[in-house]
Amino acid sequence: MNYAFFDIHSHMHDKSFDEDRESVLDEMKSYGVGTITVGTDINESKNAIALAEKYPHVYATVGLHPNDNKDEKFETDEYEKLALHEKVVAVGECGLDYFRITENIEMEKSRQKEIFIKQIELAVKVNKPLMLHGRPSKDCMDAYEDMLTILEELKKKYGNKLRGNAHFFAGNIDVAQRFINIGFTMSFSGVITFTKDYDDVVRFIPLTLMHAETDSPYATPIPYRGKRNNPMYVQEVVARIAVLREQPMEEVRMQLLENTKRVFGI
Repeated sequence: MNYAFFDIHSHMHDKSFDEDRESVLDEMKSYGVGTITVGTDINESKNAIALAEKYPHVYATVGLHPNDNKDEKFETDEYEKLALHEKVVAVGECGLDYFRITENIEMEKSRQKEIFIKQIELAVKVNKPLMLHGRPSKDCMDAYEDMLTILEELKKKYGNKLRGNAHFFAGNIDVAQRFINIGFTMSFSGVITFTKDYDDVVRFIPLTLMHAETDSPYATPIPYRGKRNNPMYVQEVVARIAVLREQPMEEVRMQLLENTKRVFGI
């Protein structure tokens, strides 16, 4: 399929799409919009694969989110079976999320790091990139800094086999530079259409190390604020990236498609 746009991170298997999923996916196909639907635990990962099996313009990831399902124990063997599926293009979303930790702070951070490292090792084993989730505590970059400390050390061990993307990037330029140094990409969501907080970092990151995403059904971009997000709206993110970087829309669109092909093998 020839894509016009590609949303590298959505949750099309989410229950909010239960009533009209097929019509949304049909519209996407008619306009040449593809997406990666992202697993957040074992059941959601299986649901993502099931959707990807049904639609040629949908791909999947499998992984355990750092705090969406704290009751699940990460079973490497089970995830490895899923990760080897031909429509699975990444392991995750995985990483560190410190934003809502209010008690047993060090124990919770330790739990998240242990699960994160297991998923890094799985990604290397199956030779697929990581789909990273990072959310720091308020007014700091702690989760990103801890993620990068782990990734930088394991990069020495695994080299180019360790690769991936930091989804919904909300880091500063210093954090972005550290991701650049290890060859990781960063993706931006519809948030960049309604806040200027990330304007400088969008301009800073090389276009070859960037993706557009929606994180549907969340983070709906302007001019659709107030509605449920969907991968069709990734066009607004691409357009905003072009405006911020003062580059032609077509140049940005084509480079982002090339990045998707290179990083995720799509």
